[in-house]
Amino acid sequence: MKGKYSFQYMENLLIENSILDTKDAFWHSKNVIVKDSTIKGEYLAYFSENLTLINCKIIGTQPLCYCENLKLIDYEMIDTDLAFEYSQVEATIKGIIKSVKNPKSGFIKADSIGHIIKENSIMEDTCKIETKF
Repeated sequence: MKGKYSFQYMENLLIENSILDTKDAFWHSKNVIVKDSTIKGEYLAYFSENLTLINCKIIGTQPLCYCENLKLIDYEMIDTDLAFEYSQVEATIKGIIKSVKNPKSGFIKADSIGHIIKENSIMEDTCKIETKF
């Protein structure tokens, strides 16, 4: 699928084995599961609730910010920066994340994170970040 603003305001959606080339996808979505897919684009899933990404790959800048109950399982990020700002997240990520900025709560486990940015936060940050390298 190729387009902008895909799946905004969607609820109770399952996507499997897909390639999504989109900007601003899944904004304000609720109860969405994406499996075995690649998502390429900017500003993925802002303000989403109960988004679960399983065995997926993300390519793009500033994804997954302002999310509630975000779950990433066996996930890969490529050229991804400024991820997870003010999100409640549980993430297990294969590979390298360029940068993570002010995640709100939960945990992020990744092979490597280039930069962890914790500055000028407008809310308390209790997220635990763990890397292998």
